[in-house]
Amino acid sequence: MSDGERRSALAVRHRLTPATRSDDVPTIADGLGALHSSDPATVHLAAAARMSSPDIAAMEHALYDGRTLIRHHAMRRTLWVMSPHLARAAHAGFTRKIVAAERHRSTKIFEHDEDWIDRGIRRIVGLVEEAGRPVSTRELGELAPDLAVTIEVRQGRSTGRIALHSRFLLLAAMDGAICRARPPGSWIGSHYAWESNDRWMQIDWGRHGELTGATIVIDRWLRQFGPGTLTDLAWWTGGTKTLVRQALEAVEAEPVMLESGEGYVHPGHEVPPDPGPWVGLLPGLDPTPMGWKQRSWYLPDEVAARVVDRNGNIGPTVWLDGRVVGGWAQRQDGTIAHDVDTTALNHTHRQLLGVEIDRLRETVGDSRFSVRFPSPNQKTLLG
Repeated sequence: MSDGERRSALAVRHRLTPATRSDDVPTIADGLGALHSSDPATVHLAAAARMSSPDIAAMEHALYDGRTLIRHHAMRRTLWVMSPHLARAAHAGFTRKIVAAERHRSTKIFEHDEDWIDRGIRRIVGLVEEAGRPVSTRELGELAPDLAVTIEVRQGRSTGRIALHSRFLLLAAMDGAICRARPPGSWIGSHYAWESNDRWMQIDWGRHGELTGATIVIDRWLRQFGPGTLTDLAWWTGGTKTLVRQALEAVEAEPVMLESGEGYVHPGHEVPPDPGPWVGLLPGLDPTPMGWKQRSWYLPDEVAARVVDRNGNIGPTVWLDGRVVGGWAQRQDGTIAHDVDTTALNHTHRQLLGVEIDRLRETVGDSRFSVRFPSPNQKTLLG
């Protein structure tokens, strides 16, 4: 399978062309498997980029009113937005091990055993349940001031302070006992309120075993991102290569030769037709640029130097026919600045770029957001 065929598949499956867009936000999110939520702006902008009529409120409705999507920690300890069905599978395949590691880490941070950690988690969950409504971290601290005390923590050469109840909330959410609810303020806020899982979605987190959960996640990835390599899948999931191989066998994935070596495709894989010329503006940490570990087939080295930070996080990107050609940033006056060499573009692509810039500006309106994980070019773009 050639790199060109992979780029065509990417454009169609990820709804990056006008003909493939949808206004069904849960369908968009489910089609990408999961949306990165470490930066709250990513979730809304990633969905809007794939909508026929971009609407920030549509994601808000899916998360907090329709309850068709949920925020949950899963692959690589990342916070994601995904369907309850996929969240349940990701929890089984990957989150349980993460929770166990974080609980152990908490015993070291607070110098207490796991029984003490359990009691703290049960208490904070009980307070959330008793509230019977979304409740903020601050409110919970006021309800239990003894849990609001902070402990000094050393990480490497730096030190910081962690409040007991903040840590207990994180562990409870990772374990699926509570869920993140609507944050006060705007759509770019990350200080979420908390709500009981029983009251919210009643997700059965224990339905799947590890391999079954991992297989469901990898099946979805292959359908939407495939082909990919073993390295890609191990990186995306954060799972061991042994677990990934077992899941690939369960999916009955088929090997395929790529220009970069051996990869895997879903057994029902078909190459979509060439979608024609297209341009896209995707936010930082968007699942499309972040979807593979081995990225040279869509991210040239000279562009990667501008849009990828030292930890591998990808900032806002400009796409042209399946390749990243530059980055973009929103300035304080609302202008969308980019570093694409427009003199190298043909007339069609220049027009499409202008259309996408206008779409983005209209979508965000008067809202101003900053990139949580800025890429090297952000400072220059912001002027």
